Amino acid sequence: MADIKTYFKTAEDKMANVLVHLDDALAHIRAGKANVRILDPIRIDYYGSVVPLANVATITTPDARTIVIQPWEKKLISDIEKAIMNSEVGITPENNGEVIRLAIPTLTEDRRKALAKQVKAEGEDAKISVRNARRDAIEALKKEIKNGLAEDEEKDAEAEVQKIHDKYIKKVEDMLVLKEKEIMTV
Repeated sequence: MADIKTYFKTAEDKMANVLVHLDDALAHIRAGKANVRILDPIRIDYYGSVVPLANVATITTPDARTIVIQPWEKKLISDIEKAIMNSEVGITPENNGEVIRLAIPTLTEDRRKALAKQVKAEGEDAKISVRNARRDAIEALKKEIKNGLAEDEEKDAEAEVQKIHDKYIKKVEDMLVLKEKEIMTV
């Protein structure tokens, strides 16, 4: 029975990783509110090495519609500004010589619908990955029958893998509902 538990653990680990990836993907979808995680993909050339923006500046959200970036060195302001302009963030930075401000525009109804569609696509990818983890675990359990595992034990193990799968699918759906609500809230 100890061997069977390793299959449960492997499947659950894969499914947990899917949730981490989905959380990251959803955080990068701009929902009309200031969220510093939309700047995560931005990289800055800093003394010959390319580093994340968060490694060279303090990033804050003073209110729901503004992100403020305060570089640790003033000479980086123009580099940060260029990096934001060249990124897929889609917001024009405002520079006052001390800090860079990003004003998050309100989303149009069409843009909200497009973002909700993108959220659903991310969610479907996550569900597929969870299903693949379940399939891999069940296939591995079926191979264990050839190695002497009793069929009724294998069926019980399959049922347990299904329970784990259902738990993670529910978590994915809960994350999607929250993100869609955030996007659709005006």
